[in-house]
Amino acid sequence: MDKISTLIQQHRRILSIMGTAIAAALILWAVNNPAIVGASAAQRQLPIYCVQRDDKKLAISFDAAWGNEDTQTLIDILSQYGVHTTFFVVGDWAEKYPESVKALHDAGHEVMSHSLHHSHFSMMSANDIAVDLREANSIISSSSGVAPTLFRCPYGEYDDHVIQTVKELGMTAIQWSVDSLDWKGISADEICERVLKRVEPGSIVLFHNAAEHTPEALPRILDTLQNEGYTIVPVSELLLEGSTTIDHAGKQIPNKSM
Repeated sequence: MDKISTLIQQHRRILSIMGTAIAAALILWAVNNPAIVGASAAQRQLPIYCVQRDDKKLAISFDAAWGNEDTQTLIDILSQYGVHTTFFVVGDWAEKYPESVKALHDAGHEVMSHSLHHSHFSMMSANDIAVDLREANSIISSSSGVAPTLFRCPYGEYDDHVIQTVKELGMTAIQWSVDSLDWKGISADEICERVLKRVEPGSIVLFHNAAEHTPEALPRILDTLQNEGYTIVPVSELLLEGSTTIDHAGKQIPNKSM
């Protein structure tokens, strides 16, 4: 009986090892199968990181969540260059600085949503996200007179349910393709180098309204971009009209007509 018991145990171990090997092989096949990978990518919900454009247009954006010391300075600099941009503002910030929201709008800049409290949306339910965005939009529009149609996720964090909820509210989620890293307190020279090395037609550039060296870096960046033939527009003017798709990298591309 001991021999039979031992043989049975050995047989079970062999079957277990074979089962594990087969499962691993199936997983490896699924991960590397183009049809399956393509289907998965097609279902993934993404914000727009950048736009496919044939002309030399790009968008500059600013996130405003806390400080407000430099907002008017930024408005003045942008005005000197005849540039209009997009400010993604947090509802709490807009409620605290309604005069700045109005000043941005009056200067021709888009004032869009960056959430109500700058919370981690991926940890919130779809209902809580919807409530957050509706309240933020109400606060922003009360000062600007225009309801936001674009949204930037706090911390740049998102998942499928976040982007789907944003879409269901009739808004478009916007990320960025060029991060100035101005929020890290890097020097104006470093900000300029990062941005100017990375921009291309269709880029969306990220700055912050309260970063230490952004007011110093911005004139040099605007001057260089304009001298290179770029037209700088708000994000909504960069986006494509008609039938489009967001590819696996977050680039908005036109759908080819049949």
